[in-house]
Amino acid sequence: MKTHLFLALFLLAGFHQSVLAQLPAPYKVAPVKTNLEPLPAGAVQARGWLLEQVKRNLAGFTGMLDSLAPDLVVQDDIYVQNRINRNMKNKNLGAVSEEGEWQVQFLWWNSETQGNWLDGLLRSAISIRDQQALAKAEYHVKRMLASQDADGYIGIYDQELRYRFTNENGELWSKTTILRFLLAWYDYSKDPAVLKAIEKAVANLMKHWPPYQSTPFYSVNPNVSGLSHGLMMTDVLQRLYQLTGKRAYLNYGIFLYHDFSRQQLNEDAQLHKLLTDSLPLKGHGVHSYEHLRAVAFAYYHTGNQQLKKALTNYIQKVQYCLTPSGAPAGDEFIGGRRGDAYQTGYEFCSLHELMHSWIDLFRYAGETPYADAAEQLLLNAGLGAIHPRNSSICYLKTDNAFILTGGKHGDTTDIHQTRYRYSPVHKEAAVCCVPNAGRIFPYYIQHMWMKDENGLVAVLPGPSFVETHYRNKPVKIETITEYPFSNTLQLIVQVEHPHSFQLRIRKPGWARQAVVSVPCTEADGFILISKQWTGTDTLSITFPMQPEIKTTSNNSEVYVQAGPLVLCRPIAAQESITRTYFHGSLQELMYTPLQPTSYALPAGEAVTTTPPSSYMIRLWNVQANRWEEVQLTPMAGTILRQVTFPVDHR
Repeated sequence: MKTHLFLALFLLAGFHQSVLAQLPAPYKVAPVKTNLEPLPAGAVQARGWLLEQVKRNLAGFTGMLDSLAPDLVVQDDIYVQNRINRNMKNKNLGAVSEEGEWQVQFLWWNSETQGNWLDGLLRSAISIRDQQALAKAEYHVKRMLASQDADGYIGIYDQELRYRFTNENGELWSKTTILRFLLAWYDYSKDPAVLKAIEKAVANLMKHWPPYQSTPFYSVNPNVSGLSHGLMMTDVLQRLYQLTGKRAYLNYGIFLYHDFSRQQLNEDAQLHKLLTDSLPLKGHGVHSYEHLRAVAFAYYHTGNQQLKKALTNYIQKVQYCLTPSGAPAGDEFIGGRRGDAYQTGYEFCSLHELMHSWIDLFRYAGETPYADAAEQLLLNAGLGAIHPRNSSICYLKTDNAFILTGGKHGDTTDIHQTRYRYSPVHKEAAVCCVPNAGRIFPYYIQHMWMKDENGLVAVLPGPSFVETHYRNKPVKIETITEYPFSNTLQLIVQVEHPHSFQLRIRKPGWARQAVVSVPCTEADGFILISKQWTGTDTLSITFPMQPEIKTTSNNSEVYVQAGPLVLCRPIAAQESITRTYFHGSLQELMYTPLQPTSYALPAGEAVTTTPPSSYMIRLWNVQANRWEEVQLTPMAGTILRQVTFPVDHR
């Protein structure tokens, strides 16, 4: 048995090295042309229901996380005064667990909490111009810039430890989370001193871990967390390249993926694993879904055909994991499972990271199904994991949610499992999902509009206001709509002087047609409007919609979708408040069904629509053994619900 195992590992290692040998050397690349240009944070501002959602987050868990978990966010000054040194063996991480040596491996945890919280706080504030939150974020910007060492180092380790690891560490990851925050501030402030500090910090990184002469992802233990999160330094390098045009940033990102792939790590995104078609995703969900955009980064900036094949396989493997809401399996590990509305839960961190990856893929490829996937995920799984009234989220949730008391579907075998319930902190698990719940909306808002060589591109429809330039001339566009809760958009285009450019508006994948008030054409999933714009021009677009009954990916059940919204049967529930924080609306909540009932859907049944958004359908009440007319509602904003239905052939 040991001989066979050794032989298998030897052959795998040989395959691994042969694949790596085909990766391009630095600077010898043929990038794939991409025409879409992202807009900086703040160019797109939220309006309508998006504005209200971000305001509610800033008044709740996003704006108050430093008060909700001061020991993790404030008192552990991990980037400044409490940098990690050799003598630290333990610290308060919030999570409820057994004491032990494992904790030493995760001393970086609070840097993730702090960096992602600040990133979400700032980007939320920018997206709605909240002056109080902007002032709080600016205070932390100044603190982080003041903490920078003379050699450029920004991070969480003291002189003895930094860049000297043979095991789990948070060097790259802690830099990634805080530099994304500082890049957002540069987008907003345009302060050249901020960009200079960021570039100096990255130069320090590249000096101490030089490309192809160091091994930043080496670990004696293949089970890592912060170490593999660090691959997302590609987010920082990508943005720096966009801002400066310096190829060195792209080359360093390619090197990081090269080194990540050649180490012995239990991670799905390594090149040799992605090239194995039959190998499903098994790892920690949030790693696998964020790493998708790192592989896209490597392919689109090299044109390497091995990477192209790896990316194609990766996308197919991710799609295998999706539930009807667009959420990816991962509670916390994927485990090779197909997405299932009942069996596979999803972590809020994974929701944000996969949405971000879908948006990046759209920006690289310009193919509308990626934007469809991002929209499906946020408008259904995302909104369906956020409490509709209380400022709190589910750390883990399933599409079909029949009970939320901590364990999956009410399971009580693990006394430490509290993720399947609502909290503004989730401190006993890890304060990672709440910060990402503060990031998901501003990232979506920022990418509602992009540019291409012909003009502006409307990517994600919704209420917004974009202010940018095309060929050095200012353009403002306000989108008035309640989309996705209505299917009509009104666009008000303003220019100071007559200006010719194209509006390219994504036609959602669910839309069979588009009714446009001005002359237009359609191509490749987009509505094209090319004209000379003068003063203020107004146009409207309507996407006629009919609810559809769809089959789940495993063909076992069906669900109903109306336009971009997955519908469900809400389940009345008894609310239990398990904790109230200093702010009365901040509570931890559990829910049990008032009357457990499941329904089946008759074969061939249709949905009846009553304007504006009431959907009725005839379902079979399994418990009562009778037909009933049931009203379906969008799963967005629901607590307990049934999304999928077995088909009844009686």
